[in-house]
Amino acid sequence: MSVNVEGYVHSVETGGAVDGPGLRFVVFLSGCHLRCLYCHNPDTWHMKDAKKTGVAHLLNEVLLYAHYLKRTGGGVTCTGGEPLAQPDFVTAFFQGCKAMGLHTALDTNGFLGDHATDALLDATDLVLLDIKAWDPGVYKSLTGAELTPTLRFAERLAEIGKPTWLRYVLVPGWTDNLEHVTELAAYAAKLKMEKVEVLPFHKMGEPKWEALKLPYQLKDTQPPAPELIAHVKEIFVSHGLKTV
Repeated sequence: MSVNVEGYVHSVETGGAVDGPGLRFVVFLSGCHLRCLYCHNPDTWHMKDAKKTGVAHLLNEVLLYAHYLKRTGGGVTCTGGEPLAQPDFVTAFFQGCKAMGLHTALDTNGFLGDHATDALLDATDLVLLDIKAWDPGVYKSLTGAELTPTLRFAERLAEIGKPTWLRYVLVPGWTDNLEHVTELAAYAAKLKMEKVEVLPFHKMGEPKWEALKLPYQLKDTQPPAPELIAHVKEIFVSHGLKTV
């Protein structure tokens, strides 16, 4: 482990409750190759807009909360942006967290999964894998990227037995095709993913798009109805998957 590694950190959250089990110390890293239409952190797309931070400095901050995080069954999570845009930083940071006895979670879209070295995954207890859409065409229109690298990473995680939670953002008109959801559920079950988080689309990031003078294309899209959310969860459950 090298505590001399530096990375581009956008911000941290010291009491996160939605990025892995328990309460989490959440690190938002900058840099992302995807341009998701519903992104609620477009201010994390570019590393140049972040603060350069040393792993040692960040570990010292985590140490202040380590006992509390352990007592809640929590730990640390790297998200973004896309943490695999900075694999060396994540590796060193997670190795330092493991030395404190903390649980580590990687929240990733998987597009840069080939950047995840064995050392990085060895220091990762849980992967929160965002599969933005199942249909390759929808995925490309929604994110600007190809789906294949994410699926390749998902299959690698399954091969090594890495605990993985699927995260699926339910966007009306985009990711609510029930046939596609059913196919994704079968795929997640085949890979023995531990849990599925069905995340209803929201527009809380829209003000950030406006502040950055970026066109927000989902302005007229409404959050999914409770009945649709329940139906999608039922599809995943019918394939033997746990949902939240």
